[in-house]
Amino acid sequence: MNNKGLEIAKIIDLLNKQNIYWTKHCLNRLQQRNIKIDDVKNAIKTGKIIEYYYDDYPNPSCLILGYSKEHSFLHVVCGINNEYLFIITAYYPDSNQWDEKMEKRRNN
Repeated sequence: MNNKGLEIAKIIDLLNKQNIYWTKHCLNRLQQRNIKIDDVKNAIKTGKIIEYYYDDYPNPSCLILGYSKEHSFLHVVCGINNEYLFIITAYYPDSNQWDEKMEKRRNN
């Protein structure tokens, strides 16, 4: 499958290089949801891509499932271009909407 450059290794590389752009939307949501930036970074470093959004504008994006520093499931939506990792949002997945592994959406 062509993942259009959306690879966890590339995302982690941009994160480690600190080539990160935190959207205003993301920073607002993190504050509302009481999610720390370090938890988002940890989720990316421990995570795997569970959904791809190839048609997102202006860059393709994906949903990563990882873990906060306290080992809670955390979902991070991010996109990349050749230079930057764009953190779009992050949230603690709801077990009513996701399976027990928080990897697949439930059909409600």
